[in-house]
Amino acid sequence: MGFVTVNSHMATEEKSISEDRTLVFVPPHPLIKHWISVLRNEQTPCSIFRNAMAELGRLLMYEASRDWLPTVTGEIQSPMAIASVEFIDPREPVAIVPILRAGLALAEHASSILPATKTYHLGVSRDEETLLPTVYLNKLPDKFPEGSRVFVVDPMLATGGTIVAALDLLKERGIDNKQIKVISALAAPPALQKLSERFPGLHVYTGIIDPTVNEKGFIIPGLGDAGDRSYGT
Repeated sequence: MGFVTVNSHMATEEKSISEDRTLVFVPPHPLIKHWISVLRNEQTPCSIFRNAMAELGRLLMYEASRDWLPTVTGEIQSPMAIASVEFIDPREPVAIVPILRAGLALAEHASSILPATKTYHLGVSRDEETLLPTVYLNKLPDKFPEGSRVFVVDPMLATGGTIVAALDLLKERGIDNKQIKVISALAAPPALQKLSERFPGLHVYTGIIDPTVNEKGFIIPGLGDAGDRSYGT
């Protein structure tokens, strides 16, 4: 079992393979490529880097929410006539789980895209020697409402340790793989392979897939440390 890369939103293909395969969507939008390029540039200053991360997150969440959000229909009075309308159902807010620190920047525009959200912060650090994750902040609820939809926002899917730790916490709280969509700026094969083995049917939306990870767990060519570059510390 492995992951399948999808370069655009193809519903027919998705239905035929999504039951037991991890799908990795890389939307072919020129703005996504632009913001990835800004993030990669080592000369990009902190404030512009953080803004680029936020804009990339906006685009990826827009793509990921397609055909996924609950809606309600009805009629309203326009200035001219009665119109049939469709709204996002505000009774079912999407849960946003940014993995600190850099996840905050990538998730910054979630509330401007999605009409109803709840944000649950999750802090996970990675040991620089062992590359193993440690959860230092957990604001997840003990149990999510039935049928919840969850965006897990982690800018860098490198070795996969951090995202796996986050998804395990969601599973413990009753969330199924198909209720989750992962949003990342960059991804690498080690993390994607680990996700495909542990969470079949999961959907990942990323700006680009880079070829490898170095011995220190950084994506190559990557963009460096997303947290440090977002906040200058």
